[in-house]
Amino acid sequence: MTEVRALWRHPIKSHGREALSTVTLTAGQAMPGDRLWAVALEIARLTDGEWGPCVNFSRGSKTGALMAINAQLDEAAETVTLTHPDRPDLTFHPDHDGQAFLDWVRPLMPPEGTQPLRLYRLDGRGYTDTDYPSVSLLNLASNADLADKMGADVSPLRWRCNIHLDGLAPWAEFDLIGKTLRLGTAEMIVREPIRRCLATTANPATGARDLDTLAALNKTWDHQDFGIYAEVITGGTIALGDQLEVL
Repeated sequence: MTEVRALWRHPIKSHGREALSTVTLTAGQAMPGDRLWAVALEIARLTDGEWGPCVNFSRGSKTGALMAINAQLDEAAETVTLTHPDRPDLTFHPDHDGQAFLDWVRPLMPPEGTQPLRLYRLDGRGYTDTDYPSVSLLNLASNADLADKMGADVSPLRWRCNIHLDGLAPWAEFDLIGKTLRLGTAEMIVREPIRRCLATTANPATGARDLDTLAALNKTWDHQDFGIYAEVITGGTIALGDQLEVL
């Protein structure tokens, strides 16, 4: 039996994670509130209301310290609360208090790098790393297997996935590509594996780069894929403990 062990969203792309107990998905959209905002860099080439690739945004692959941010989205007030071990807590409205956020996050950024410029919002599909609205799934058994091979504690939070699954055999998630899954009352089709970047080398508790996850993946499996992307085709609700069905 394979079941949902954790649900996560990331209200601001690469700037914090939030645990959920239940979520209602909509066909053709990302997880509600996931990557709803993204932090554009000075070099960004973006159009309001349109998706753009991750190269335009501040993210953990360039700044490991961002990986230690936790977030909480108040959907009614549309405010986000951010916490980090090296920064005071901040509650702000991303659509109206952008300068407060920039002042808060800049001490975490390397001064010699390209700096964050402003927040962009993209309702519905969000600023996912894919050019289609995606939901990401993680196999906890694969995470445990990688940790065993590395001889280290590998937090599943390094991978920034939306849905954590427990009960699959290690690496069996890649066998699901092209198949339709049902979780709760939602259905999704698995599109592709997730190719990983340097963000996963940073500790989600501290933001320090302390494990070479990419080298471990390449050495053992000759690739750096971890987790899978799916696209929601039937809306529905998913809760912790819901079982996975392969249709």
